Amino acid sequence: MKASNLLIALSLLCSSLLLAEEKNESLDIYLSDSKKKQFKYDYEKIEAESSKLHDSWIAPIMLQYSYSKSKPYDVEQTSQSAAIKMDQPIFQFGGIYYGVKFVDASKVYSDYSIDVAKRKLTKEAISLLMQIKQMGLMIDKQNLVIKNSEISLEQQKEQYLNGQLDSGFLDNAIIARNAVIQALYDMQTNKQRLISTFATLSDMKYDDAIVPRLELLSEEKFLENNIVLNMTQSDIEKTSYNKKVTMAKYFPRISFTAGYNWSKTQNQQFSPTIPAFSSEKNYYDYGIRVSIPIDINTFSDIESSRVDYLKSRVVVEDKKRELKALFEQVMLNISNYEKKIALSVENKEIYEKLLADTVDLYKAGYKTNFDVELLKNSVNIQNIDSQIFEIDKQLELLSLYEMYKNDR
Repeated sequence: MKASNLLIALSLLCSSLLLAEEKNESLDIYLSDSKKKQFKYDYEKIEAESSKLHDSWIAPIMLQYSYSKSKPYDVEQTSQSAAIKMDQPIFQFGGIYYGVKFVDASKVYSDYSIDVAKRKLTKEAISLLMQIKQMGLMIDKQNLVIKNSEISLEQQKEQYLNGQLDSGFLDNAIIARNAVIQALYDMQTNKQRLISTFATLSDMKYDDAIVPRLELLSEEKFLENNIVLNMTQSDIEKTSYNKKVTMAKYFPRISFTAGYNWSKTQNQQFSPTIPAFSSEKNYYDYGIRVSIPIDINTFSDIESSRVDYLKSRVVVEDKKRELKALFEQVMLNISNYEKKIALSVENKEIYEKLLADTVDLYKAGYKTNFDVELLKNSVNIQNIDSQIFEIDKQLELLSLYEMYKNDR
């Protein structure tokens, strides 16, 4: 495939440098403390919910107590009772086991879903930081463009005053100068907007934060450590256990029942002619209960869970194809930026040669200082262009990094 060939070529051009954070630590440092705490609480909630559901097959022990008074006749009667009851399922044709496994699989899936959301926000913060740096370079470039437009305007003023140009050319030069200045104002506004958005996601000062440099990933590595794909794959296991739990709940269930009962009455009297009496008794009971649910929707329920499982398998294959397409597109985009960088380098060399020749002509009195300054600015513009395209490459890699996490 073309992307594979590009990968080999780009591997020689692209730095394999990774931040220490990516190797052993976490790039979550770019998120604010409040954002990190929110994700921390999300993980803790999943842990608590999972722990609760993990033991949900254990039936609660019911404690009961009642106390009452009455006076139907001459004597006040009191009655007390207490009971401890248990109704614990002990066998359901694998339903208990698969229920526990389903909870474990659901926790894995939920953890991945938070990983995905967290990595998405982290990517957004890093992207903003890269764009802020890029916008700073674009502003520097625009200042050079403005200088060149002012030089061009001065040159055309002289030509106009010397009768070499008519006023239309001079008017166009003024319009062009105003346009590049207005473009600078727009860039400054956009940069401030990026800075404000970054401040909502990170506690870092944008001008002190180190912009990460990401390595080029192979397709195999990208898919192997892809948290979006891992989350999709974990859904297969989750829906598989859910299918088995759904089937098991329509099988016979065997439960162990047990209880202890106590009652006490004082001045009990059933009629005015019968003397009142008091009594107290306690007893226990235990046994086995078998129950079989008969539900008209049994088949539909089981079929629905089976379809969910089959769909999860298809989704994984579809997601792999989607991620491979994304990887190939990123590689193609990076290749195009490499070409732009190469073109900027080529243009820089041309301008440097012209600058050297122009300096010699200036010293000889054949060129003006305007000509020298114009070419100096053009050399610097090409140099800045190369840096801007390098950040574009990093932004492309960041779209892969959003889903890539190597914990090993």
